[in-house]
Amino acid sequence: MSTLLQINSSIYNGGGQSTQLADRFVASYRERHPQTHYVRRDLGADGIPHLTSDRFRALQTNAHERDEAQREVAAFSDRLVDELKQADVIVLGLPMYNFGIPSQLKAYFDHIARAGVTFRYTAKGPEGLLTGKKAYIFAARGGVYPSAGSETQTQYVRDFLRFLGIGDVEFVYAEGLAYGDEARKASLLKAIAEIDRLAA
Repeated sequence: MSTLLQINSSIYNGGGQSTQLADRFVASYRERHPQTHYVRRDLGADGIPHLTSDRFRALQTNAHERDEAQREVAAFSDRLVDELKQADVIVLGLPMYNFGIPSQLKAYFDHIARAGVTFRYTAKGPEGLLTGKKAYIFAARGGVYPSAGSETQTQYVRDFLRFLGIGDVEFVYAEGLAYGDEARKASLLKAIAEIDRLAA
């Protein structure tokens, strides 16, 4: 039985457009693959702590040397990592805030990028350890970004996932959502058509 992990990063929880697009894909995917085990993590609602020197030190400390507070930090990170390790399919709802990814998603990334756990350094450079997974990214933006150089989200997320060993990544975009009702409707319809195609 395969496992699908849905990660939402909108501050609006279920009301965000990126979340709604991800939800649509997940619903279609689960309808077509009813045996799929489903796990949902909402970074906006779950309260992902931002990385501090104490939290980073806890993750860097050997397990048998951690104090109680450090063990709690490591256990929290371990839960996030375990969800990723178990997932065969990853679905990420990705809004754009001020040209970048949500801060709670960056905090999540900081807790799962762990040397020796999700990646390792080799003589040939870093090697991702979370291989054999497929990721779908549903990106919602108020503006329109016609070229890769005009926004930083796509390359950053793609590079980060590849760093962990997740290279099979597909993006679906809903752009121009703040450009009026007609532009918003047209963009969402285009994204929905792409979602239905991918989920088939």
